Amino acid sequence: VYVEDLTHDGNGVAKVDGYTLFIPNALPREVADVVVTKTNKSYGFARLVRIEKESEARITPTCEHYGTCGGCQLQHMSYDAQLQAKQKQVQDALAKIGGIDDCIVHPTIGMNEPWRYRNKAQTPVGERNGKIIAGFYKKRSHYIIDIDRCYIQHEENDHAIQTVKRIAETYGVKAYDEENHRGILRHVLVRHGRKTNELMVVLITNGRELPNKKKIIAAIKNELPNVKSIVQNINSKRTNVILGEETIVLWGDEYIYDKIGDVTFAISARSFFQVNPEQTEVLSEKALEYAGLTGQETVIDAYCGIGTISLFLAKRAKHVYGVEIVPDAIEDAKRNARLNGIENVDFVVGEAEKVIPAWYDEGVRPDVIVVDPPRKGCDESLLETMIAMKPKRIVYVSCNPSTLARDLRILEEGGFRTVEVQPVDMFPQTTHVECCVLLKKK
Repeated sequence: VYVEDLTHDGNGVAKVDGYTLFIPNALPREVADVVVTKTNKSYGFARLVRIEKESEARITPTCEHYGTCGGCQLQHMSYDAQLQAKQKQVQDALAKIGGIDDCIVHPTIGMNEPWRYRNKAQTPVGERNGKIIAGFYKKRSHYIIDIDRCYIQHEENDHAIQTVKRIAETYGVKAYDEENHRGILRHVLVRHGRKTNELMVVLITNGRELPNKKKIIAAIKNELPNVKSIVQNINSKRTNVILGEETIVLWGDEYIYDKIGDVTFAISARSFFQVNPEQTEVLSEKALEYAGLTGQETVIDAYCGIGTISLFLAKRAKHVYGVEIVPDAIEDAKRNARLNGIENVDFVVGEAEKVIPAWYDEGVRPDVIVVDPPRKGCDESLLETMIAMKPKRIVYVSCNPSTLARDLRILEEGGFRTVEVQPVDMFPQTTHVECCVLLKKK
């Protein structure tokens, strides 16, 4: 086969007599022998057997676990080629799904160093041959691969997880066995502040019991000098959900701190905080640029989360209104506003499609609306509300080009024009791409 394209999840695409085959690990412009492994009516899947002609973009993956662990999908592709593929992914989605092929899609903004960027690690813990292991699940399974180094995790996270694994074994903490729902330590979660170098260690346990608790706390403090917070999270349910409802601070503070740009954020064990703060800063600055603020504007930030973009906007706007459905996130947003002395912002818990019309009824007239929805995109009633409010600008931040394209089509039909799109590589070595989009009222 001749591989002619790449899918949004990193599979090569080839055609045999018009029939489409998806081929993991194959790259565009490669000629290869493949074995068909599964067929559906209009497409099938194949396994790469031998590459006759290699792509100039093919490189040797950095990680020994690549291909087994499911964390990365593009380590076999040069970084420049990854950035180009992500730009093309966005262009293709806009054209094919949204029918939008007349706006600028800029080259993807990448990282100078596209490794070691993740500030949060959460690894399942298990036992093999009488030894505690911690790492990541093998693709499409719950088999834990014991990993010492993950090249997209910050080195502090790797070091902390290996340290906790060793301490747990020393003090007789049994790893959780999900089949029989026995054992204690389920996951280790580590958070690292990029600007502050502060560390939080979260031990997620099956119940309140933690043998030798005082000795474990002392050992973690001794071996991880920059740790500021040691937390126990209790999850006794038979579930794939990592965190339970109850969190106890064993030692130190409830929060660690980090900065994105000149905004400081307090981060707890349960906080949603972007895992790549360096690129989050790039994305937030782009949203700020697209908002075109002069200091006189009223801005609504739908899906505001912990206020990451809202607080950036508030420094340049007259007033910002943020709405988010997750109560904990709104509490964090309010705390972060106080922490930074930002007063021209209101945060409300609720569904954006219900809260925003209520604001409109109260006389709020936004000049700019910013949306940063989950992967499923915006609720249709929210899009209709935005169209009815007729802001001068809409800034759409997206983590899914397909739902972005669908929503842009609705907004275009409602009287807005998609002016430009800036892809940002938030997750190097993976297939994910974020976008910041500027729309203007026609």
